[in-house]
Amino acid sequence: MPTTDATTEAATAATAVRTGRLEAPGATLHYEVRGRGPLLVMMPGGSADAGIYDTLAAELADRWTVVAFDPRGYSRSTLHGPAGEQLPGAHSEDVARLIELLSPDGVPAAVFGSSSSAIVALDLLSRRPGLVGRVVAHEPPLVELLPDPAAGRAVFAAVRESFLRDGVEAAMAAMAAGLAPEGGAGGGRYEAATGADEESRAATGPVEDGGATVPPEESGGASEAEAKGKAGAGAKAGTGAEAATVRRMMANLPVFLEHVLCSFSGHAPDLDALRAAGPKLVVGVGRDSRALLPAVAAERLAQRVGSATAEFPGGHVGLTEDPVAFGARLREVLLG
Repeated sequence: MPTTDATTEAATAATAVRTGRLEAPGATLHYEVRGRGPLLVMMPGGSADAGIYDTLAAELADRWTVVAFDPRGYSRSTLHGPAGEQLPGAHSEDVARLIELLSPDGVPAAVFGSSSSAIVALDLLSRRPGLVGRVVAHEPPLVELLPDPAAGRAVFAAVRESFLRDGVEAAMAAMAAGLAPEGGAGGGRYEAATGADEESRAATGPVEDGGATVPPEESGGASEAEAKGKAGAGAKAGTGAEAATVRRMMANLPVFLEHVLCSFSGHAPDLDALRAAGPKLVVGVGRDSRALLPAVAAERLAQRVGSATAEFPGGHVGLTEDPVAFGARLREVLLG
């Protein structure tokens, strides 16, 4: 039987972070790897980067080789030219390249995405189903699947226009207003007792899903100390590295709001392809966010393609609210 010291050393080795760089058309991607076992790709959404999964990845590294990465144009994944409109297809090809690099024996990977990255996960499943064995898509805000798609598109278009005209803080206010129950973009299903804070955080997704949804201090929003407290997994207040993680994610907000939000939320998924790959797909919905636009769209997706659904702790940003509980539920879903 291994000694306590040997067990501790093995556990430390399992959660140690190995970093790498991957060249892709138009970008150089930063990725981080923990653990040993079958490949699990954790895709950050909103304005988040790999750091959002620090806690979750460490929790799951005992069973999987967990890969997290900075999406192209965010943080340490640099574009080779100016930022332009980002499309789910380009991002899903980035994930395909990571899988091919890190699972060279061809064993299908498990993939998790939340909010905007759940849209990328769905695109990957529809285009490259042979690369994945299980996809968990947590609350993809696909406005084209809402009862009134035009209303959903208008919500996010107004957010983008607010950002271009008045900056990040104004965009966050527009997001909260657009997702409020009386907004109606979900076809009258925004009746649940979810407060404005949940609506605002659902806007960009988490610093999980996205992203640092807390406006930068200079824009009149939360202080850096408050931002650290709200940032969630991988961005807890404390060390200089953790503060740097928060700053990175907040700095990604302009790219997210101008170049990602509308093109991703307005993406029309290939429902026929997803229906064919249905046994591989689980659509996640937050226990506390069922009346908000992303969860409404997620449930309608599951109905359209006949996939399984799974309830997760918390709301749209549940993985940052309680990453340990969220990770335990994700483990169940991946192994189910």
